[in-house]
Amino acid sequence: MSTGRGTGGKASGDRGLTVNVKKKRGLKASSRAWLQRQLNDPYVRRAKAEGWRSRAAYKLIEIDDRYHLLKKGARIVDLGAAPGGWCQVAVERVGSPDDQVRVVGIDYLPVDPIPGSTILLMDFLDEQAPGALIETLGGPPDIVLSDMAAPTTGHRRTDHLRTMHLCEVAADFAISVLKPGGHFLCKTFQGGTEGDLLAQLKRHFAAVHHVKPPASRDGSVELYLLAKGFKGRRDEGPGEDVDDAEADFGQP
Repeated sequence: MSTGRGTGGKASGDRGLTVNVKKKRGLKASSRAWLQRQLNDPYVRRAKAEGWRSRAAYKLIEIDDRYHLLKKGARIVDLGAAPGGWCQVAVERVGSPDDQVRVVGIDYLPVDPIPGSTILLMDFLDEQAPGALIETLGGPPDIVLSDMAAPTTGHRRTDHLRTMHLCEVAADFAISVLKPGGHFLCKTFQGGTEGDLLAQLKRHFAAVHHVKPPASRDGSVELYLLAKGFKGRRDEGPGEDVDDAEADFGQP
């Protein structure tokens, strides 16, 4: 793995020839389009060259470069860790040693070992998962990260609702375990974040932002929800007006 990888921004300087995937019998048009997009994606090429598990690593790098979340010595939980790119970034930026792991991830998909982290092979929706994460981490986290997304069905509204459910579960977890002053970052989809979730985050965090990092493909509907400055657990009283909650959101 190369050094000095923490630079965000658009991948540049890639003047390689465009790769065209030929039509083949049995290869669906959608699969061919995905393969061609991957082969020509400068972030994919850069990730392979720099040793990141996936192009998604640059999304976290770019968000952290802007908002300075991953402080040295911080404890991190990574929900939906596969294939491990976010864990790699977290380990490098917080300085997580092998003998005192400060980054714990979880996924129901296998993840190859990442020095400085522990990955639980477990579904986060399993009722045993939250306790297992905190026990493995050895205490409450400073940051909860979630790049979870439900498998797509092709129906945009259904996909949005399923991923929003994961975002809500992740937010509930973050609110229940974070240290005061901690942060929560999760993936959602454009198309309207549920008002109840926004009001909940506004009650518990000092600031809430919608963020779309440059590494997120232009045509993608994914968006990241960042809640900064955890205020501590509070009684769930009547929610704030949703319009007021959304008015403070900032775009990068």
